[in-house]
Amino acid sequence: MAQLEVKIVNQSQHALPSYATSGASGMDLRASITENIVLQPLERALVPTGLFIELSEGFEAQIRPRSGLAIKQGLTCLNTPGTIDADYRGEIKVILINLSNEPQTIHNGDRIAQMVIQKVELITWVPVDTLEETARAAGGFGHTGKQ
Repeated sequence: MAQLEVKIVNQSQHALPSYATSGASGMDLRASITENIVLQPLERALVPTGLFIELSEGFEAQIRPRSGLAIKQGLTCLNTPGTIDADYRGEIKVILINLSNEPQTIHNGDRIAQMVIQKVELITWVPVDTLEETARAAGGFGHTGKQ
């Protein structure tokens, strides 16, 4: 499999994100904080990672929740997936929310999200008066019923 080279500045004291297994599509991001963050139920925070990346045109980084963090602690990402555009050069930060019923503490180095790099296709709009018909048509949001 071809690999894309991505420039990265790491201002955290943690190792660079890496793939945990040969089949993984995401790399864990770690909190880079000087003090613990305690999130009360339904509270959210912007958590820095200390990472800055330079993506090639035609690619994006997506920030997604970690399933283990969600099921074990009720912590998940808002604005999911978060999009890091190819021309963004600021620090990668993660919006976390506590959906549990008890306070949750984020420590320096905790794995807080995962990052997936994706190819982006740019489009050109083609204005028309009608669209082709399909069997589904305009049905959506549960139109097939509960089964």
